[in-house]
Amino acid sequence: MFWRKKKEEDQDQDQGVVSDTPPEIVPLDGQKTFFQTLLPVLACGAGLFSDGYINNVIGSVNTVLEKEYDTVYTDSSAASVVPAIAFAGTVVGQLFFGYLSDKWSRKNSLLISTIVLIVFTALAAGSYYRGDAVGMFNILAAWRFFVGIGIGGEYPAGSVGCAESSGELKAGTRNTWFILFTNSMIDWGFVLGAFVPYVVAAAAHNEHYSTIWRTSLGIGVAFPLVLFVLRLRLKEPEEFSRNSMKHVKIPYAYVLRYYGFRLFIVSLIWFIYDFSAYSFGIYSNTIVANIYGTSSVLTTVFGWSTVINLFNIPGTMLGAPISDRIGPRYTLILGQVLQAVVGFIMAGTYTKLSHPSVVGAFAVVYGIFLSLGELGPGNNIGLLAAKTCATGVRGQYYGIAAAFGKIGAFVGTYVFKKIQSPDGDPIKSAQYKFYVSSSLCIFAAGLALLLPHIDQDTITKEDANFKAYLESNGWDTRQLGLKKGESIESLPEESLPAGSKENVVPTDKPESS
Repeated sequence: MFWRKKKEEDQDQDQGVVSDTPPEIVPLDGQKTFFQTLLPVLACGAGLFSDGYINNVIGSVNTVLEKEYDTVYTDSSAASVVPAIAFAGTVVGQLFFGYLSDKWSRKNSLLISTIVLIVFTALAAGSYYRGDAVGMFNILAAWRFFVGIGIGGEYPAGSVGCAESSGELKAGTRNTWFILFTNSMIDWGFVLGAFVPYVVAAAAHNEHYSTIWRTSLGIGVAFPLVLFVLRLRLKEPEEFSRNSMKHVKIPYAYVLRYYGFRLFIVSLIWFIYDFSAYSFGIYSNTIVANIYGTSSVLTTVFGWSTVINLFNIPGTMLGAPISDRIGPRYTLILGQVLQAVVGFIMAGTYTKLSHPSVVGAFAVVYGIFLSLGELGPGNNIGLLAAKTCATGVRGQYYGIAAAFGKIGAFVGTYVFKKIQSPDGDPIKSAQYKFYVSSSLCIFAAGLALLLPHIDQDTITKEDANFKAYLESNGWDTRQLGLKKGESIESLPEESLPAGSKENVVPTDKPESS
């Protein structure tokens, strides 16, 4: 899609559009290699690696700051803000870049978000305030907020572009490749977010705390920097060029009536998933440290955190082809139900699993719990968000759903602290967390039954269905894909949809979908 050859007469200086000819008429470039077809999918989606790394590494940074500054850090207001403030920034970025990617450009929105991510990750690693520790904590929190904005842009601009680009891949593999370059990237980022601090701490002999946390954060600059260079070659997805609403007024009333309920369900499932997934991920260091006690060294805590995060990988990698085989909706339900079963087992046996002598068994069972979450909603909620909406508003639709997910993560990091046993028993408190998470899994699985089935050509079909809906309500669909400077009057009369009028302002109430 991004590298398909253009005919000079159809070239668009504003977007780099290849043609207005429908996709079913335009033949694929026979000289394009598999790698050339796959490259835009990778370039758009793989930036979510930064989301996984930067969000997970802060758990390790938090642990180091507690050891370095003790009560100076734990008693500061920043101690509760630093681990979670990036989620707030991510919500802002998802909403802002969701709109920008629909009304301006997928590619340019992605480039800007990447620049924001690089700059503020570097600033976070170098946080300083006149030698004052508390001031430095506050500066770190501020930079982390802006890091979150950069991460937020990866969702609507990157993942949506990835979904639209995957249409050129072989049917029967499109969901797999989308997952491998989106959610799998997040999971690998989570693994590296635990492993890098382990390596740095080992090199620093569990001393030189400032070096450990600053280096761990700073390494997060490397990947988006490489990806930025790769993204400079991108062009707008053809699906976006043909069906965008960037140069017309979006009929939001029709959009909400057609997609409102569906968006609510997708958003709620994403909220529930991130509520548990990010909360458990951020506090995995704390869970392991509690098992070993306060005397545990950094390499021990980070090492076990790496092992725990590695269990996400089988879930996302093995689950990806399942989404092509039985569909994203049923794969999501399967993963949620199995995760709930394991979660209830962990809650019932936590007294034995929490003993330091069986920490290996704890890591395995906890890892399976996380892995099943990745096989289900981790892999498929973004896929459902990207492919259950028409191209013209896909960025905003995806951005809103993803923002609800991050709100869930933000809420979860605070709420999980409050899930405590009335008598203060730490064992019971941990059990309650698993009971709550497992119950939410069952609820989310039920919600997924309300979503439509996703097949290999859903994006094309969704565009056609929404276009027909707009036409049935008198909206002139010739406006889809208008280029800069074009108007309805400049288009050929024969392209006018049957039953519609030029520049119609609909007065009758649209039917709900």
